[in-house]
Amino acid sequence: MKIFHSIKDFSSPKKTILTLGTFDGVHIGHKKILEKVIQNTQDEKYESLVLTFFPHPRMILQERSEIKLLNTMSEKILLLEQLGIQNLVIHPFDEIFSRLTAEDFVRTVLVEQFKIHKIIIGYDHRFGRNRTADINNLIEFGEKYGFEVEQISAQEINAISVSSTKIRNAIQEGEMLLANKYLGYQYFLTGTVIKGKQLGRTIGFPTANLKIEEDYKLIPSKGVYVVSSEINNQTVFGMMNIGHNPTVGEEQLSVEIHYLNFAGDLYDQKITVAIYQRIRSEEKFDSLLLLKEQIEKDKIQTLSYIENL
Repeated sequence: MKIFHSIKDFSSPKKTILTLGTFDGVHIGHKKILEKVIQNTQDEKYESLVLTFFPHPRMILQERSEIKLLNTMSEKILLLEQLGIQNLVIHPFDEIFSRLTAEDFVRTVLVEQFKIHKIIIGYDHRFGRNRTADINNLIEFGEKYGFEVEQISAQEINAISVSSTKIRNAIQEGEMLLANKYLGYQYFLTGTVIKGKQLGRTIGFPTANLKIEEDYKLIPSKGVYVVSSEINNQTVFGMMNIGHNPTVGEEQLSVEIHYLNFAGDLYDQKITVAIYQRIRSEEKFDSLLLLKEQIEKDKIQTLSYIENL
């Protein structure tokens, strides 16, 4: 997949089949649109193109917006590449770009820069300054500038009944089974293993402490989760704790993974953690001994879950 970090950087000898949006999560609703784009390029006459934006428009246009996103940009790139998208344009979103009129956007970006043959879009998509243009306007522009418009019908979208907002809400509630159903894959975190206080070692449960650089990444609610990672080309399962470690009075939120049947040095390695299900919420225990006993119970529950996968 070719990646371009601005609209003006894009070039291709072929006309494009295009879709656009933030695609946060690249969930099963997004995939219906993306798969249609790919299907339209199978004769190799055209190239598939996804236009997305960073920062997320809500971060720029809504004051005090503290929206957390399902994907970091590197995660989104990975998901789009796995689907088979040929070209990805990640355009910097700012107030100047947001003031571009719908027709100026269509003419200068879609027609002149992207050499668009067809755009595939959801029936409810709005675009242009103040999001005033809709699918009907787009069809009119298509007739004027000579490109096709294919809309994903309300029936198709509603049959899935999924949105990035629904998924964010599920993750914030720790409802990972529901979130993963909507995503079509296990929600995952990507970060670097750093040294922690090594408290887990003292009670027989050493952990990998995950540092996530992107502060806009959505972290699930506090608690204990069944997870897995690919380590040395093998799937290794484990238990992940998200929280403030109230038993020992920690203040900073930590993400720690105790891997089962694994002994090795992961320090400074970048790892991806796939999240399956939450076992329990965060609790405060009166002693480390009681904490250890609870973790033993968590381990039994985790092993039982893994056996049933």
